[in-house]
Amino acid sequence: MPTDPPRPRLLVLRALGLGDLLAGVPALRAVRRAFPGHEIVLAAPPALEEPALATGAVDRLLPAHAPGRAVPVLRHWTGDPPELAIDLHGNGPASRDALAELRPRRLWAFAAPRTGRQAPPDWRSEEHERHRWCRFLRAYGVPADPADLRLPSPATPSPATPSPAPGAVVVHPGADSPARRWPADRYATVARRLRAAGHRVVLAGGPGEEPLLRRVAHGARLPARDTFPGGLPFAELSALIAGAALFLSGDTGPAHLAVAHGTPSVTLYGPVPPRLWGPPPSDQRHTALWHPGPPGDPHAAEPDPLLLRITAEEVLAAAAGRTEPPATALVPRAEGSRPEPARTENRSGGGSRAG
Repeated sequence: MPTDPPRPRLLVLRALGLGDLLAGVPALRAVRRAFPGHEIVLAAPPALEEPALATGAVDRLLPAHAPGRAVPVLRHWTGDPPELAIDLHGNGPASRDALAELRPRRLWAFAAPRTGRQAPPDWRSEEHERHRWCRFLRAYGVPADPADLRLPSPATPSPATPSPAPGAVVVHPGADSPARRWPADRYATVARRLRAAGHRVVLAGGPGEEPLLRRVAHGARLPARDTFPGGLPFAELSALIAGAALFLSGDTGPAHLAVAHGTPSVTLYGPVPPRLWGPPPSDQRHTALWHPGPPGDPHAAEPDPLLLRITAEEVLAAAAGRTEPPATALVPRAEGSRPEPARTENRSGGGSRAG
């Protein structure tokens, strides 16, 4: 029996974190639509295989990882060179060169050399992440919609993955960088007040964040059954967030997952502003708390000063606008002087810095 010829392969490099992957979903889906006959291979960390496949835009993962936000080596690619290689990783020569080393027939990158009359698109540092990569693809003739960011519900696959805490307020106090971690005692205050208002509150955290979750759980007086430490498998984390009444976190990857599932969210920002990583401004389900100020280092070893300006009172007021019972049951009395309230977007809406 004759066999079908192998499909041409297209390699996309975006070997970053969960939030980066989810911010890249509109671009990945645009590539999928533009090249329906190609095998779409995504070079990304192995831990992102499940979320990458869940986007419906990727056929296979090429495991690729480097420390921090560095560019991984791709020499373990096998077979013929990619028909097309697309750099969605960054704007410098390092990511471009990692793809060029595979000798693809075509290479799209911000740092690509001018070919004929076509110059590569320009990099705009103040551009929203989703819009940046959609504009990049449009420069190469591929239509892309920044609003195409939703993921299918975890309840739709067969077998479905049930939420371990349906209808709960999910609090995720961790972040990859200490600069983006709001203090544990403030998370504990918020969680305790939400419980007192009648909500079930659960904590979720990634690998290595067990001590942080223990501090928050102790301060909030949460039972052990309402703490999910150590990093849930992606399917369970996705189901937990999709089935939540509210998702509350700092500027980290799971906040993007809440947006992808349409789960109401409150996200605390600093030092990166939500205008660079937030959900669509028209999406009224999401609240971004942000105190404008001088730009800081998102990878610093201490919580950012702009993040520390956000008070527990502000977070509770924002949560009250996204949940029942009424807001008056959730807002604590102010004690002493209060800083100027945080700026909010999306009727207090915003987004997240990847991590």
